[in-house]
Amino acid sequence: MTDDPDMTGDRTPPSLEEIEARLRRARRNAGIVTSSPDPGAEVDTRGGLGFGFRIGVELLAAMVVGVGGGLMIDRWLETAPWGLVVMFFLGAGAGVMNVFRAVTGAGYAVGFRHSAEAEGSEESRQDEGRGHRG
Repeated sequence: MTDDPDMTGDRTPPSLEEIEARLRRARRNAGIVTSSPDPGAEVDTRGGLGFGFRIGVELLAAMVVGVGGGLMIDRWLETAPWGLVVMFFLGAGAGVMNVFRAVTGAGYAVGFRHSAEAEGSEESRQDEGRGHRG
């Protein structure tokens, strides 16, 4: 036992890179195979039929929300059928955008870029400034 109440001593905690390297080394020694080379990477396990259903659900859900919102606006403001018409087109536009993002793999981050590009290397992010990195 040490006399230090928080038991940290003078040691600094290891960096995340050191911890990742130690985990990889331990997994390799134990014979554990990970599903992807990058533990943080998303693995695409869905098949064609599942992806097709996702596309249909994305489009249908956005249009149902748009039509439902349009009906509520029409009932509230007594503007039938204009709220329904406007919200139908907004819902359809949102659905098409959701389908586009699903098909291209853009995700829901800001902008239309692939998640691999969003993480990118330091060279690909030169124009983003230095900001907070922690």
